[in-house]
Order: sequence, then C-alpha cells, then structure tokens
Amino acid sequence: MNRKLLVAAALAALLPVLQGCVTAAAVGAGAAVAMWDDRRTTGVYVEDENIEWKALAKIMGDFKNTHVNATSYNRRVLLTGEAPNEETKKKVEEAVRALENVKEVTNELQVAGASSTSPVTRYAWATSLPRLPLYTASKSRPADDKAPWLRGASSGSAGSPAVG
Repeated sequence: MNRKLLVAAALAALLPVLQGCVTAAAVGAGAAVAMWDDRRTTGVYVEDENIEWKALAKIMGDFKNTHVNATSYNRRVLLTGEAPNEETKKKVEEAVRALENVKEVTNELQVAGASSTSPVTRYAWATSLPRLPLYTASKSRPADDKAPWLRGASSGSAGSPAVG
C-alpha cells in the first residue's frame, strides 16, 4: 500500500512537467506528415523553415511599421504584405537577401499602411475554405499552394495566386 501511494505521488508530481510532452509529440507528428507530403528533401524543408523564421525575426526586429510575410520554397523567398514607402520595401528585401542560404528574393510588398490583423485573418480564413475540398478530393497538396509564386510564375498582385 505504501509503495502504491509513493508511485501515485510521484506521478502526480510529474504530471505538470509531462503535459508538454503531448504537445511536443503532436507538433512532431504534424511536422513529419507535412514533410512526408512535400516534394522537397527533409534538409531543404527544414532550411526553408529556418529561412522563414530568420526572415520574420529580422523584419520584426528592424522594421516596426511594416506587415510582411516571408514564404520560402527551395531557398527562394517570397515577400508579401505592406511597407510604408519604397525605401523600406527595398531595405526589407536587402535584409532578407543577406540571410544565409537565401538563393533569391521575390519582393511583392505593396507600398501602403500596415493592415490590421482582423482583415488579414478574415482573408486567410475565407481563402482557405474553398481549398479544403480540393485537398480531400484530389491529389492536390497544401505544399503545392506555396510553390507557384516561387517557380517563376508572376502574380498579378501580392496575395493573389499566380495562374499557370
């Protein structure tokens, strides 16, 4: 009886520490599924993720009055969002181009005031809904949405997918 109580107390004491393990396992499983379905090698996939994180950290740290998204595919970076003026737009591009392992930068930043998160969130939600049946009913993959801008196709404006 004393041993059972000791084991129960030890498990109860470890429970707050172990709850992060479930989250880590779920995130790891999600990343594994994303890499499994991607045409890129695991090394390139991880490098693209690193480039995106480094670019966003650099932009958030150095350019406070911008709203910029950085998307990397095969070490080519697409910049979308808003910059307050042409000078800032060029500086953002130069900063991202200077990052390690970046092959190419496509700058689709618009010169405009930074948008608030509310319209951006609504836009992301509204544009993701029509895509869901495509992923489930065909061989289309979410990773395929990321690539057209970075394969040399031109988009009419930032945020709208390229055709072709």
